[in-house]
Amino acid sequence: MIEKAFRISKTDLKIRPIYHWLRDRIEAHICISFVSYLLFKELERTLNVGNAQISINKAIEAVNKMYEVVIPKTNRKAQNILLKNNDIQQKILDLVDAEF
Repeated sequence: MIEKAFRISKTDLKIRPIYHWLRDRIEAHICISFVSYLLFKELERTLNVGNAQISINKAIEAVNKMYEVVIPKTNRKAQNILLKNNDIQQKILDLVDAEF
């Protein structure tokens, strides 16, 4: 199980070995790697539960191409506008909204 997780983290998460010498940096690197793996597996689970017929790699590629415009406003919160999504991106958003 750990070996499979390590393989996933190296390939799909596109992380590489980073050499840290300070304890805080080592712990931060482990924490970030673990959270990345957790998000990867949760997205994979959400796709499976939703019967999305989308591979995890295709989903990550689609999500990486989603854009939002932030328009700063004076004396108010910024206005966020999510740009139009394609069908795959919208399906992923719908699945994530349904799960959470």
